[in-house]
Order: sequence, then C-alpha cells, then structure tokens
Amino acid sequence: MRKDIHPDYHTVTVECSCGNVFETKSTCEKDILKVGVCSNCHPVYTGKSRFMDEAGRVDKFKKKYGLK
Repeated sequence: MRKDIHPDYHTVTVECSCGNVFETKSTCEKDILKVGVCSNCHPVYTGKSRFMDEAGRVDKFKKKYGLK
C-alpha cells in the first residue's frame, strides 16, 4: 500500500440549526461542521412528517380508483 494518500480521519463537532450538538468522525478539514437538519429535527426521524395533498390529487385518485 502507498503511504500518505488517505485523508486525515479525526473527531469533529457537528452543530445543527436546531441547536443539537454532537461529535462524530469525519475527513472534513474543519473542526466544526454546521448542518441544517439532523436526526433530532428531521421530520422522518421525529415522526412529525406531514403528508401534503396538493390540489386534491389524493381525493381525485380515490374517487377514480377507490375500492367499490
């Protein structure tokens, strides 16, 4: 194997816009990594996801193909 070709893998602090702070390992050159969404505030992980019905498409589909 060739030496000195891999990036430095070190501990970084991740700061989310919701205020959550945690540490992880990364090859990022910065010591602080700022993210917009984390597992504490993402709707899929929190269970607060909402289904948006745009222009009544779900109702239209149910009327056309619904169970009889």
